[in-house]
Amino acid sequence: MPTDVPMNDVVPAVSPPPGELLSDELVDELLAGARTPEELTGPGGLLSQLTKRLVERAMSAELDEHLGYPRGSAPRPDPGGNSRNGSTPKTLHTDHGSVSLDGPRDRDGTFTPQIVKKGQRRFDGFDEKIVALYARGLSVRDIQAHLQEIYGVEVGHDLISRVTDAVLEDVKAWQARPLEEVYPIVFLDALVVKIRDHGVVRNKHAYLAIGVNGDGEREVLGIWIEQTEGAKFWLSILTELKQRGVQDVLVCCVDGLKGFPEAIETVWPQAVIQTCVVHLIRHSLRFVAYRDKKKVAADLRAIYTAASAEAALSELEQFAERWDEKFPMISASWKANWELVSPFLAFPPDLRRVVYTTNTIEALNRQIRKTIKTRGQFPTDDAARKLLYLAIINAEKKWHQTYNWTSASAAFKIHFGDRYPH
Repeated sequence: MPTDVPMNDVVPAVSPPPGELLSDELVDELLAGARTPEELTGPGGLLSQLTKRLVERAMSAELDEHLGYPRGSAPRPDPGGNSRNGSTPKTLHTDHGSVSLDGPRDRDGTFTPQIVKKGQRRFDGFDEKIVALYARGLSVRDIQAHLQEIYGVEVGHDLISRVTDAVLEDVKAWQARPLEEVYPIVFLDALVVKIRDHGVVRNKHAYLAIGVNGDGEREVLGIWIEQTEGAKFWLSILTELKQRGVQDVLVCCVDGLKGFPEAIETVWPQAVIQTCVVHLIRHSLRFVAYRDKKKVAADLRAIYTAASAEAALSELEQFAERWDEKFPMISASWKANWELVSPFLAFPPDLRRVVYTTNTIEALNRQIRKTIKTRGQFPTDDAARKLLYLAIINAEKKWHQTYNWTSASAAFKIHFGDRYPH
């Protein structure tokens, strides 16, 4: 150190605070001349330049280690051995734009970088952005436009398709996962999706099953796509669920599909089959003129809120006396379905609320329809299956324990005894 500089004038190096890799001084130096958001995070901005420099330096260091000597070393340890051989340009898509890199090569072609592997075009996190946009119902063209507008990244149709097709592996594993041995409640329903089939757009049914486990937690058990909704196909679905571990279901909540009860009884003979009362009410009110709807709805409510099945049947008879002259089809429909409508009336009130309607699965269907409505139609079953799966995963993140489950759980235990899962 020069003798004319006093020791107390020497400025010590400033270390970054614990847990931080960069000091404030270094950050200030990097930010010099870059103040606007575009200059910082836009295409070609500071983050893009920094990513380029850091990745290229890291790859160069990896090649130094591969060769066994640093760049510019003279003399080389092995003059006749492997050596650097220029670079190869490549484009890397990142969260803050596309970055042009010059990847170093070796003469023997044995160097394989790890920070950006051969063939890699995207940093971790970029694929997740594409999948997240796809999960919100955006088409491939919409995703391309979004990435170009927000990140300044031009992404090809094939790349987006490859990224979203990777979701199918997740769907396959999810669809085959083992399930609980006993579910207190299983909701079964289907919704219509438009799928192109041999050049013709057809209405197909996406079958869904939601299980409520012993802790009151809901989970979608699977997705199945078929041309039409029918009891025969439901039987194959229920059989698959049993093969995946579901040995018993206490209550199955379904719509009024013909043959459904027989399919359920074949797989789970002890299950209580409950037709959705809300479906039946809606169906009943379709026949009623607007001026009578409130009165009819109030009289129907007296039936399904009765203290017991006997009291409910008495209310149904009174309803028939009051309304059969104007709407005979309503009481006839309730009487025809009484064996499947009335089981929940044997349960205590805390249990009735969670089993008399399929609103749980209908709420999921509404969320799915909201996601897929912008798509219009799907080119294949797999394309529909991908988006349905992603919509379900997003919906499940917001689910909470089934309402009033503590009381319902106690009622389940009393009513079903040892069949109820501990």
